[in-house]
Order: sequence, then C-alpha cells, then structure tokens
Amino acid sequence: MNPQQSQPKIQLSSTADYREHYANSVQVRVSLWDFFLLFGTINQAAPDSVSIQNFQGIFLSPQQAKALANVLQQNVSQYESAFGEIKLEPHAGGPLIQ
Repeated sequence: MNPQQSQPKIQLSSTADYREHYANSVQVRVSLWDFFLLFGTINQAAPDSVSIQNFQGIFLSPQQAKALANVLQQNVSQYESAFGEIKLEPHAGGPLIQ
C-alpha cells in the first residue's frame, strides 16, 4: 500500500500587473507544442460589421489545455444544473458569433 501523501498548501497571489477583463471572444490556435487562447471583445456597430479587439493572449501546454477543458466542463454542468441550459443560439436580429 502507498501511504497517502498530504496535499500541498496552495497560496494564491497576484503580480503587480494583474488585471481582470471581460471577454466575449476567444480564438484558439493549436500547434504541436501548445494551445494559444486569444481573448478579446466583440463590438457590432452595424448588422454587417463586427470588430474584435484582442487584449490578451495566453499560451497553454496541451496538458494544461485539457485540464482547463475538464474544469470548464465541470463548471458549465454545475451552472446548468443550478440555472438551466445554456443555449448557443443567435440573439434576436443578430448573427451567432463563436
């Protein structure tokens, strides 16, 4: 039998340049070595014109990307259990942008 290892204590801190932003656009690029997530905000001033202003890019290892996908799926499932299904449908009069 393997003895149970105690879990390490995790201490969270923020760097001096830490910022929080709202993103309603995430683009994903994949290479053999990493995943690149590009976060931005979408502005649709006219029905036929959409602009995306990207503000942050994050590189993840494939392992960390898969772990993130698992954590997001667990949290989406919990959210839907509490608040109902999240529908990916276009808003009235607007296109679906993903």
